[in-house]
Amino acid sequence: MRSGSYAKMTLYGMQPNQVPLRGLVVRIRFKRHRSLTAGIAFASALVAVASTLAPPASAVPGPEIEYTYDVMVRRHFDFPNNDALAYGFGVCDRVTQGVRYADVMGDVKRDVLPNDEQAANYVVSNAVGILCPTQISQLRDSAAGYVSPGG
Repeated sequence: MRSGSYAKMTLYGMQPNQVPLRGLVVRIRFKRHRSLTAGIAFASALVAVASTLAPPASAVPGPEIEYTYDVMVRRHFDFPNNDALAYGFGVCDRVTQGVRYADVMGDVKRDVLPNDEQAANYVVSNAVGILCPTQISQLRDSAAGYVSPGG
């Protein structure tokens, strides 16, 4: 007789030479199954709680890095003095001062290559959207009714 069955028998007050009833063995196996299920449920709940308490990962680059990457790597623009960041902050300063959108776009098309409407819009919108997002509403107000010179 194995030691496991001996433990089962002594648990129910049986002697080693007595034969366990079939129902007792089934009941013991069911209890073991229930405890395994409860253990899995507890472990799952513990993992769920731990994952909600963990701080979310955030790997967002700083605005200066993001802007420089967008205008120098993702889309290649040639800026005066090869200083994209200073130029971007200059665009922010002009928008903050209340310069009209058409004038800002004209300056960008004159200073930055490529010098088409789409490229200038990309530079202006990225500069304001990334480097000075508090000025977005002012830029939108200034751009209301803007029609590109090309039509």
